[in-house]
Amino acid sequence: MTRRATTLLLTGVLTALLCALAAAPAGATGYRYWSFWERTGGGWTYATQGPATSRPADGSVQGFRFAVSEDSADASRPRGAASFAEVCAGTPAREGSKRVALVIDFGTAADAPEGETPPAARTACARVAGDASTAEALAAVAKPLRYDTNALLCAIADYPKRGCGEQVAGTAERKPAAAQEKDQGDEGDGPRLAWYAGAAAVAALAAAAVWQSRRRRHD
Repeated sequence: MTRRATTLLLTGVLTALLCALAAAPAGATGYRYWSFWERTGGGWTYATQGPATSRPADGSVQGFRFAVSEDSADASRPRGAASFAEVCAGTPAREGSKRVALVIDFGTAADAPEGETPPAARTACARVAGDASTAEALAAVAKPLRYDTNALLCAIADYPKRGCGEQVAGTAERKPAAAQEKDQGDEGDGPRLAWYAGAAAVAALAAAAVWQSRRRRHD
């Protein structure tokens, strides 16, 4: 490969790299809301139904996290690894009722509405009737709750004091901090990792072209 051909190849590779950089995730629109989670198998799973219809069994661990998210796949999990045994250690079983461990994560200052400060995360053991929903368990330990006209959970323990699922621009800039809070092994940054892998592949191609050019000159 001649020097001119190598130069042209490197120019093309660098152009591709710049295009990859330009295509990196930009600011996106998300929503500020309380997400609902279930603790299963040592990790958090996004709930498949709302807290008003969920009927947890005795010994369940349920979680809530306030954050800005684009969708359920992007949502931040409750922080910490609280277990039922830890949260409900001081609440013995009682016939005719059930115990539900609740993890309530009010999120970070970055996700808080303007002028509000998130309270510290808390856990609570709710003792409720055997057929009670998660919403009823939450109401037993974290009042006041606030809902909108569509029954969307807007506030837990009066946080936040205003707003309910409003749109927030620029969520991509919040991702690095949010990613650090997620459980180990979370795949929420899959697209980001794929982009880095692509950029690394382009850089590797450029290095290979240089090596091949030098090898031909020395042969």
